This record gives sequence, structure tokens and C-alpha cells, in this order.
Amino acid sequence: MTTGKLFILSAPSGAGKTTLLKRVMADLPGLAFSVSHTTRLPRAGELDGVDYHFVSRDQFEAMGEQGTFLEWAEVHGNLYGTSRPALLAQLATGVDVILDIDVQGAEILRKSAAIPAASLFITPPSLQELERRLRGRGTDSEETILLRLKNARVEMQAVLDYEYLIVNDRLEQAIDTLRAVVIAERSRGHRLPTGQAIEILGEL
Repeated sequence: MTTGKLFILSAPSGAGKTTLLKRVMADLPGLAFSVSHTTRLPRAGELDGVDYHFVSRDQFEAMGEQGTFLEWAEVHGNLYGTSRPALLAQLATGVDVILDIDVQGAEILRKSAAIPAASLFITPPSLQELERRLRGRGTDSEETILLRLKNARVEMQAVLDYEYLIVNDRLEQAIDTLRAVVIAERSRGHRLPTGQAIEILGEL
């Protein structure tokens, strides 16, 4: 069985990556979402084991000491980590896995080169638009919004470290671009847009 491809995806909070991912994953078969562990509290509508594995700080730190995490980082005062066994098990089934992580975690994975991956960064058209989107959500306090904007300025300086940059200005165009990246990476791995391996029949 063909091993799946890992896609590392980063974006400032509010850039719209969740919307993009849901649309592309609904369109393309063979894509799975890597569910990270986090110490932050669930937002309205989020489900444990679906959006994140929500754990206490003590639980998270114990998992870290056991070497469970492929990468982990503290973002906005909360811990986030990727389970190495869970990710490898997903890839072994042949599905492509999208790993939604911050720039710190992405840098750790690039430097370790533990798992070959394509890296993508999604950015809003401007910081002003990002602020408008964050305030429009109506889910964060003023303090949290200001912190996210401050961190976004730092995160967006890392765009040149990523192979692909997608500006989420026009939603449909951004969706088409993300879909095209996935298909292109599958083609590079001698696979069909569906993710299935291409079988070459006969002699060349």
C-alpha cells in the first residue's frame, strides 16, 4: 500500500484555514485531518477527538516526557502537540494527512526531517482584514484579539520558509489553489488526483 503524503499547513488565527480545509477535504477523497492535542478549552461547537484532543496541562506534559509528540509548542498560552504514533498510523493507511500547526511546530518538523512533507502557509490579504475577521467572529476578548494580531505579525514573517503561499482574499480562489496544491503533490508522487497510485501497464 502507498504511504500517504503529509501536508503541513500554518496560518495566523483568523486567516480562514479551517474553512478552506473543510471545503477541500469535502471535494477530494483520501484526505484526513491530524487531530492535535491541546491544553486550551474547547470553543463552541468543537468536539473532543474531532477538532482536538483536549487534555489538561499535566496530561500534556506527561505525554511529552514519554516522547509521544513529534512536535509541540506553546501558542497563546496553551500547549499544542502532534502525536507521532497517531500520525504515522494515519499515513500508513495510504491517506494523505493535513497537519494544522503553528510556525514553531512547522519549523521543528522541517529541521528534523522526520517525515517528508509539503508545507503551506495561508495568509489574509492584510493585517487590517485579519483584525476585521477576528472581531467579526465575536468569540474572543479584546485582550485575546490584540494578542492574536501581535502573534500574526510574527508568524507572517515565516512565509518564505514554506513551499506554498496561499492568500485567502477571495475564498473560492483560495480553495481552488489549495486543491491544486494537493493534486500537484499527488501527481509528483505518481498518484491520481484521488490519491490512488498510478499503475503503469506494459513495457515502456
